[in-house]
Amino acid sequence: MGLRPNLLTRRTAGVATSTLALLLSTAAVGVVPAASAFSAAPAGVCAEPADANADARVAKGGQAKLDPNHLTAKQVRDREADLAAAQRERANFRTGAVAPLATVTIPVVVHVIQENSTRAGGNIPDSLITQQISVLNQAYAGSTGGAPTAFSFQLSKINRVTNASWYPIVQGSSAERSMKTSLRTGGKNTLNMYLGELSDGLLGWATFPKRTLDKMDGVVVLNESLPGGTATNYNQGDTGTHEIGHWLNLYHTFQGGCSGSGDSVSDTPAEASPAYQCPTGRDTCSATGKDPITNFMDYTYDSCMYQFTAGQASRMLTAWNAYRAA
Repeated sequence: MGLRPNLLTRRTAGVATSTLALLLSTAAVGVVPAASAFSAAPAGVCAEPADANADARVAKGGQAKLDPNHLTAKQVRDREADLAAAQRERANFRTGAVAPLATVTIPVVVHVIQENSTRAGGNIPDSLITQQISVLNQAYAGSTGGAPTAFSFQLSKINRVTNASWYPIVQGSSAERSMKTSLRTGGKNTLNMYLGELSDGLLGWATFPKRTLDKMDGVVVLNESLPGGTATNYNQGDTGTHEIGHWLNLYHTFQGGCSGSGDSVSDTPAEASPAYQCPTGRDTCSATGKDPITNFMDYTYDSCMYQFTAGQASRMLTAWNAYRAA
């Protein structure tokens, strides 16, 4: 499908442009019903297989302790069953005066985790964060070439924390739990984003939504993957785009491989495995459609990915109304 269109109009001033490569409702249109063979699981972190509430993006060759990139078939079935149950619960709760949301502005609290006051120690400038919010708004509005979604993002606060015991951020560690338990703020509708150096070659990870607020809820993103950062090939902000997709209940495009219901979205072609770099024309499954290498939920370079599908947009809004809407 080639490189993304309108790349220059999407990227704001100050974004590095040298080598572009990447470390990493039942009524809803395009959402595979919960009864399907590969329906989805309750929220968690994929590096901890017992917890299906989180997911991660790993760089090619990254040394994750456990494969953090993929849910098991059981976790997917459990998540989809939980989504259906959450929808029923919300439907029973609502009255005529409380309608599902059609558009959503998400408040964002950014926690910058630092080892010290230097850039190498995690002290990234505010400008990278404001550019990240701009990239998110463009991506989720569909202005980079994909389907528009219901979501926009508003920066509420930048919280800088110097704590060497939390740096680097290690997925699944007691230090990560301590960090989030101490810092997370807001309700289920508030996106808490934690920025820092990360462990195990990961670009980021995220929790899936749950019916009850969990202090671990949020996304963790490599600080230098923000627009203008130093993470070559992954410094245009799409790790944030990708991880927030998980936070809004999307799976990887390669979830489930070539069988079952895959990522539980009908308009993303089946994909056997993650795609890296930008392998134009890649087609790993016999089903109709080439691999969705330009989709934000694959693993290609930031310079290659530019879109969500209409089915993904619908799934995210369905999940929002089931799990995160006030």
